[in-house]
Amino acid sequence: MSHPSRLRPGQRIGGRYEVIASIGEGGMSRVYLAADLKLPGKQWAVKETPSRPELLQGLQDEAELLISLNHPRLPRIVDFFASDEEGFAYLVMDFIQGVTLEKYFKENQYRLPAGTILQIANQLLEVLEYLHEHEPAVIFRDLKPSNIMLARQLEVRLIDFGIARNYKQDQYQDTVKLGTVGFAAPEQYGLGQSDARSDLYGLGALMLYLSTGGKCSEWKEGVQELIRPDIPKGMIPIIRRLLSIEPEDRYQSAKEVSSVLDSIGMLGTGPVRLKAGRKPGFPGTLVIAVMGAGSGTGTTHTAIAVAHYLARSYGKVALVEMNLQSPAFGRIQRIAAGRTDRVQTGERKFEVQGVDYWRQTGRADVISLLGGSYDFVVMDLGAYFGNDRLEEFLRADIPIIVGSGAEWKHQDLAGLVQQLSSHPQHKWMYFLPLAPQDAVHRLRRTLGTSRVFSIPLQVDPFDQCDEMDRAFVRIFQGLLPVAERRRKFRFGLS
Repeated sequence: MSHPSRLRPGQRIGGRYEVIASIGEGGMSRVYLAADLKLPGKQWAVKETPSRPELLQGLQDEAELLISLNHPRLPRIVDFFASDEEGFAYLVMDFIQGVTLEKYFKENQYRLPAGTILQIANQLLEVLEYLHEHEPAVIFRDLKPSNIMLARQLEVRLIDFGIARNYKQDQYQDTVKLGTVGFAAPEQYGLGQSDARSDLYGLGALMLYLSTGGKCSEWKEGVQELIRPDIPKGMIPIIRRLLSIEPEDRYQSAKEVSSVLDSIGMLGTGPVRLKAGRKPGFPGTLVIAVMGAGSGTGTTHTAIAVAHYLARSYGKVALVEMNLQSPAFGRIQRIAAGRTDRVQTGERKFEVQGVDYWRQTGRADVISLLGGSYDFVVMDLGAYFGNDRLEEFLRADIPIIVGSGAEWKHQDLAGLVQQLSSHPQHKWMYFLPLAPQDAVHRLRRTLGTSRVFSIPLQVDPFDQCDEMDRAFVRIFQGLLPVAERRRKFRFGLS
């Protein structure tokens, strides 16, 4: 830093933003936490930069760049103050609660699980794909641990666009050579113009750095010996290709890297932190809520498949029908009991192959189930039509929205997500039965999340299906302990 902290707690910027504390510094800038006096309770990050002409233009460029972007892994710009009488400019943006990857890595003794490394890489690929497909393409150019923030559930945010630039098609090389040594691509040091492949080099450097306990971020002789033995072998050639000296030898797009990771079963493997206080072995009951984006999406079918997978793999499961108008569980109950007559109102609980079904159950009954002996409660909420079951969905440990696998209906799912945008969505997962993988990638970009999954065909959700089990293992990894298949069920409804 070439200047001391200028602002003190209680000072105001633009008459609206009251400084709470200085929370970070780097390069030529300092970042403050500030309260919004017009929106009580709202806090922002304020970036302060000395506004000498060469620095002010950079800050204005950063503001204009960020204002043009809209992605959940990028900060929003909400205000900008050009040079004041003392020569400082201020950029007001989202305050992201969390910790930098650099600090998180250090706090974990420079050893992150392989699944966590893949989770971070997957999320970075999402935002890089968005930036590179922007018109014009945006190149981040400084993909280092201190520029990556980890929010709740290890959600990635890019926080410093100070040296990002728009790609210029007719420019041979970068005018300004910038980037952090060890994470910047060779072309950023004068060997050519940086483009999307430069960011992919940075991703490879980051993955190698995390995989070697911080020992190395460049591919050189003997580096493979430094990679931890628990890192999946399939990751090593991917990292090595990302770190190719020549851009044409690397993968050519973030989408290509995602496809390669997906093809060898490495996407969707990132661990998400368990609910505070919950440890493998499940002291307490874990709640999974399944809600349809519309009618006919297969919500009940999916809830049954999830419940029976959990019963086969773990322990005691309750499957609760929260739609009081649905006849589905009543039909299952008659078939399971070998009856043709209507079941009585009081006969709401019945058992099918290790799963306790609770037919047409109200909120009060669910509360009593949570205090019982179940390891899991899976709630079938039916389709969302502005119903009063939304509260159960929002409170669940694992909220799942089932959408149509047909791509022409994906707008219905995107519309629902937008409709519910006032609610926290970081835990939400999206299941698309039989959706092709390229459609899944497109919807991930639209929704700004990696938690969109294609679900394979399972004709009988009560029965064990190897392909579906593999899908659930990938989807729920990090949320659930490693499953040990306990028994195989057979259930016929014919």
